[in-house]
Amino acid sequence: MHVQRTLKTVVVLCWLGTASLAGTAEPPLSPTNIFAPVSTPANTIFGLSVFVLAVTAIIFVVVFSLLAYAVVRFRKRTDDDGREPPQVYGSNQVELAWTVIPVLIVVALFMATARVIGSVQKAARPSDAIEVIAIGHQFWWEYRYPGLHVVTANELHVPVSDPAHPTPTFIRLLSADTDHSFWVPRLNGKTDLIPNHPNSMWIDPRETGLYLGQCAQYCGTQHAKMLLRVYVQTRVEFDHWIQEQTQPAHMSGAASEGQHIFETTACINCHAVAGTVADGRFGPDLSHLMSRDTIAAGAAPNTPENLRRWIQNPDSIKPGSRMPAMELSDRELDAVTAYLTTLR
Repeated sequence: MHVQRTLKTVVVLCWLGTASLAGTAEPPLSPTNIFAPVSTPANTIFGLSVFVLAVTAIIFVVVFSLLAYAVVRFRKRTDDDGREPPQVYGSNQVELAWTVIPVLIVVALFMATARVIGSVQKAARPSDAIEVIAIGHQFWWEYRYPGLHVVTANELHVPVSDPAHPTPTFIRLLSADTDHSFWVPRLNGKTDLIPNHPNSMWIDPRETGLYLGQCAQYCGTQHAKMLLRVYVQTRVEFDHWIQEQTQPAHMSGAASEGQHIFETTACINCHAVAGTVADGRFGPDLSHLMSRDTIAAGAAPNTPENLRRWIQNPDSIKPGSRMPAMELSDRELDAVTAYLTTLR
């Protein structure tokens, strides 16, 4: 813990030195800062990282010092007669040292790592824990809250956890196609999603806010834009979000033309909208589309302009996306966009 606090202090001091030159007043709060864990799993992984860094730093200092000593002590001098120095063959002490010491170091690192993995994977699950099923698709995320009857996409909402009364969120990880990896640096280490091999992880964020991450396993052409957004909310805000998501989609009668076009094209083969004939499962559920801040798994802000562009030509926002261009006329595009913007 002392080493961990020291490293955090060094990071902050280094930033302050830079900030004083730039004229800023406070350190930036990065939503992907691995040096600022806000969840128990991320904190334990960070502690392990500090320990490994300290061990490797000591090894570096020792090896570099020995090399520097050898370079200085045995450098060529002007009075050298050109003869080779005495050669030493066979030393039980040296052989023992460079065998036993590395073995002890590896064992120590192995034990520390096994302890952290065990503490994270075997955590007890409280009865009031939130359960989420995260399904990785090429190239977006599907989130299902089985106990709360909510389905959403790309933006995960979870309640903040009070350290005095922890309310963790347990996430079951599934893949719909190929290998993916769920990684939000400030909340937990990366955990892989393997087809036909369910995996799991948990988080208990102690601070509200937006935390970013992404798929950390190459899964295809748009792997880099398979982004993660985790919204940590107060319990009241989370309950309100759940209540809104369980309500039928609010649709305006003025968008009936767009709804008709949506329901009579291939859109309904991939997407679902609660209360309509659309019941597709290949693409994100659109029942409350406009309650999300982004589209295309975080690739663009969720605005009517970007939404129209996404429907017209997905490759203009996310080249290689599985979303096909619908080839609608301008009038049909405007109508469908107007309809989708009513889904809140």
